Amino acid sequence: METAPWTARGADGPHLVGSRCTGCGAVSFPPDRTHCRDPLCPGGDLVEAALPRRGRIWSFTDCRYPPPPPYVPPTDPFEPFVLIAVEVDGPGPIVLGQAPPGTALSSLRVGGRAELVEGTAAAPDGRHRTVWNWRPLPDADADPGGGRR
Repeated sequence: METAPWTARGADGPHLVGSRCTGCGAVSFPPDRTHCRDPLCPGGDLVEAALPRRGRIWSFTDCRYPPPPPYVPPTDPFEPFVLIAVEVDGPGPIVLGQAPPGTALSSLRVGGRAELVEGTAAAPDGRHRTVWNWRPLPDADADPGGGRR
């Protein structure tokens, strides 16, 4: 993925790269290189941490107007898109990302499951960049009771 150093590709597909504090175990995204974000942390080194590819939908909304530059709308006229905040499995943070094009807001629910997939975004220079998207998973792929995997 081209959004390095925040993303990487493993044997199981794309994943986000965060940081983990060796002192308290707090995980951050995007990765922090200077200090732990937990104000109660006793102190520790920050190490790179691959985040799980799945998580629980924490919140979602639709964007009905184009964001300001450098955002480049993929369609003309602008078409609304869906944003999903996902609480990454494990001791993970909440990470915001777009849903893949065509995702209906009505198909989402807080507590549902989502999986990280690759998407594309137009850049101001006219090229397309690889980015992360959160793809909602059907309820059949979700844990019973909405728990974590």
